[in-house]
Amino acid sequence: MSIGEVLTPVRERYAHWLGLDAVEVERDGREDPEEVRALQLILRLERDGSPDRATALALAATGCALLCLDERSAPGGPWHAEVDAYCRGHIRKVTRRARGARWEASADLPGLSFEQGDTQIRVLVPGRVGDLDKRVSVMQVGGTEIPPVDPDDDTPAPAADPATTPHEGPHLRCVVPASLEMTAGKLMAQTGHAGMIAAALAAETDPDLLRRWFEADCPAVAEVADERCWRDLLASLQDPAVAWTEHRRLAVRDAGYTEVDPGTITVVATLEKG
Repeated sequence: MSIGEVLTPVRERYAHWLGLDAVEVERDGREDPEEVRALQLILRLERDGSPDRATALALAATGCALLCLDERSAPGGPWHAEVDAYCRGHIRKVTRRARGARWEASADLPGLSFEQGDTQIRVLVPGRVGDLDKRVSVMQVGGTEIPPVDPDDDTPAPAADPATTPHEGPHLRCVVPASLEMTAGKLMAQTGHAGMIAAALAAETDPDLLRRWFEADCPAVAEVADERCWRDLLASLQDPAVAWTEHRRLAVRDAGYTEVDPGTITVVATLEKG
């Protein structure tokens, strides 16, 4: 059975979205408020511990890809109607924070949970924002920043060269610019987009790579690029079709509703064979 069929609208929309200018991005993002759908990401933030920022970004990419590739999201599956409707619109994502009883209560909601070290997230089946379960709506959207490892340094150290850092097996390498001022929660939404787009594109052009990535549980890594590296990555994306065909590389472009200007490229991701 082929996987990723539900992501076809995301693939068809990808090149169109990258080709819009900033004004068109803002106009294109308008929807009937009654029909706005979003995928909810939940980040566990307890008082006595702190997740790792890079791990949270990577798990968001992994989780969003796996949710869409899950057999329950395929035609005939219990999640299909909601995931299909979501993929046909704007793939909005919202990151919320939870701890204690609220985190535990969210375990009963349809979706997937991930844990790596001290970092835990949930990726919920998307739906209409107006129909959001009260167990989720009470969770705060703000305050999703994750403190840096070094308390004396509020800027993550850039990777020497994200394009050449080794990693075994198929994986999605998500790179963000050091200059990008975004909360961890907002960036989790961006890397989540990257996971979905990578799966959508690979479903058509490289189903064998997609299958191997999926069977490995869609691993991802998140890294920070310095100015030179980021500039080179953006240059490689001038033709999105060529960037994907030759390098399995894609870009995530933000609609600009909250923290950045409309049309800002927030993530460059590469689906690597390893």
